[in-house]
Amino acid sequence: MTEFSILDDNTSWQKDFERRLLASYTAAGLDAAAAERLLEDVRADTGAWTIAEITDAGMRVGYVAVVVADNHGALAGRIGDLHVDAPHAGRGHEQAARKWAEQWCAERGARRLNIRLTEPAGELFDGYGVRGQLRTRRIGSPPEPLAGVTARPMTEAEYPHWLASEKSAYVGDIVRSGALGPEEAVRKSDRDFADLIPQGLATPDNTFLVLEVAGERIGTGWLKHRHLPGVTYGYSLHIQEQHRGKGYGRAAMAAGERATLEAGDSVLMFTVWGGNEVAMNLYTSAGYRVMEESRSLSLPRPTG
Repeated sequence: MTEFSILDDNTSWQKDFERRLLASYTAAGLDAAAAERLLEDVRADTGAWTIAEITDAGMRVGYVAVVVADNHGALAGRIGDLHVDAPHAGRGHEQAARKWAEQWCAERGARRLNIRLTEPAGELFDGYGVRGQLRTRRIGSPPEPLAGVTARPMTEAEYPHWLASEKSAYVGDIVRSGALGPEEAVRKSDRDFADLIPQGLATPDNTFLVLEVAGERIGTGWLKHRHLPGVTYGYSLHIQEQHRGKGYGRAAMAAGERATLEAGDSVLMFTVWGGNEVAMNLYTSAGYRVMEESRSLSLPRPTG
């Protein structure tokens, strides 16, 4: 029988959790410095988590970590970790831990439960909607230009229209994923762009591209270099709708990969929002693996 006991001392769990997390980051292509930087961000949050030991007949078989906190004015729960040791996997402990976490968060007022997966979970979270994925790929040598696509720096005259279009697309991605409502998404978009590129085209360590074929503009790109040590983050590689379906999406990624190497980085990272299966399929075909996947579930109000 699966049972749960809240830990007073989280030291053993913390070491095991960080070991597993580092292993997943390095498997995704990050070097030690980048993986450690990501781990630092996660470590800063874990102090607020409640850690439960999963046991079977008194034997520890895994851990589950949960927390409930305010999220844009509403309480939301989070499963920070759910792990069953390999010798005990597949015996129902995972399902019991998921149900325990859902109930624990619901009892504390959470109406939504989020989880960030860093390793395959099989069918365990199939009922949770995919909100987004973080994809990565280590780049070896500069790719050749594809489909006749060339990339040039964006001009000051082109920047305002690009910015308005990117902010609108970002709002649409957030709403489509189910993460926020329209008004909250607009506020988040305004905040995020103001924080990320306060100096516009002059913001350091950013590359803004215009993608062209035979002199005709077909899309744009925005990349942030040294997002992590050795890692460029691709905020946007966008192909205009009338030019889609011609292989330009993969060509745009090749342009981003060249810009990544030219900036001295060796890994390119993207976020793809839930509901955008076209982009997910493109990233998969181009060799970008899922490093993290965010999912969420609406929780019922507890009864009794």
